[in-house]
Amino acid sequence: MNTKLSEKGLKISPSVTLEITAKAKSMKDQGIDVVSFGAGEPDFNTPENIVEEGIKAIKEGKTRYTPASGILELKEAVCEKLKRDNNLTYSPKNIIISSGAKHSIYNALMAITNPGDEIIISVPYWVSYPELIKLAGGKPIFIKTKEENDFKYTLEDLNNALSDKTKAIILNSPNNPTGTFYNKNELEKIADWAVKNNIFVISDEIYEKLVYDGENHVSIASLDDKIKDLTILINGMSKAYAMTGWRIGYAAANEEITKVMSNIQSHTTSNPCSISQYASVEGLSGDQSSVEKMKKHFEERRNFMVDTVNSIEGLSCRKPKGAFYVMVNITKIKGKTIRGMKIEDSLDFAKLLLDEGKVAVIPGIGFGDDDYIRLSYATSMENIEKGLSRIKTIIEDK
Repeated sequence: MNTKLSEKGLKISPSVTLEITAKAKSMKDQGIDVVSFGAGEPDFNTPENIVEEGIKAIKEGKTRYTPASGILELKEAVCEKLKRDNNLTYSPKNIIISSGAKHSIYNALMAITNPGDEIIISVPYWVSYPELIKLAGGKPIFIKTKEENDFKYTLEDLNNALSDKTKAIILNSPNNPTGTFYNKNELEKIADWAVKNNIFVISDEIYEKLVYDGENHVSIASLDDKIKDLTILINGMSKAYAMTGWRIGYAAANEEITKVMSNIQSHTTSNPCSISQYASVEGLSGDQSSVEKMKKHFEERRNFMVDTVNSIEGLSCRKPKGAFYVMVNITKIKGKTIRGMKIEDSLDFAKLLLDEGKVAVIPGIGFGDDDYIRLSYATSMENIEKGLSRIKTIIEDK
């Protein structure tokens, strides 16, 4: 092609997670019995009360354009949820509804980022963070976290990454891919640092309902008014309400920021799906028992997966506090030859498991750390048992 394409667009890397998931799906479509640990979505159906509200919205003709930043009813439901669950007081003018939490993050970065601004993220990171930062014209600055510190960054890490170009940090708690969880004391230190240095915090709280071992999620925005003013809180319906395909996310921030985000959205996508918005009002305001049931299943699966992984020769992992992922350390596997294949990196190991064991995992390189693979326990216990048994056979029988 003679016409030169966008340099910005060409610098964007495809999602490793989606590539692996697509290959596994292709194998399944061919009738191959593949166990997939790649899922980034609950394996439960959307709760019936939410589904019924969506159907009702269709039948009542609520299928037209809405205000670009979302319907008032949903903004009010978000405000009520944030007050109830997070002790945060916002009004509808502080809220923007978007087409998924990823879209909310994109809007946030577009609203605050100028060319060359630096955005700090921790490694391992969710695959889209660096690419979204680059799309917004910013530069991702990576903090390599340590497994022995539960993959959390410290104040020393933040100070080392700080420069006169630092615009924001992305805080993802509970975290994808590590499942790590920042407690209130840790958040207070990060908040003090952000306020002292006048740094925005994009707080991605999409997994907030999936926290285990009796722990409670704390939003960094709830600590005091100063950090609240600097925080762009991101959340959505996908994970807690099994609504990944409905595509509803939301952001809460000071009015100046949400106004810019709304202006951007009005020209890029207009409003999120009207039907999904009305269904989400019921999701946030209605019966919450389905969330607790789902969480109970996830916790049981997590416990089994962690115990089993740590019993497999050459593999190890920590017990994550939240989300539905386990980061498995493969450093003892790298350099070995298994089934005639030399394992040099996480991609090699993922390819081996898919080709030889019919098990799909996500290579850690997609999250910036080649010493790991990510397993999702957003699948049935039967699949978890079968898949881990296959991995054990591949590694230990060779």
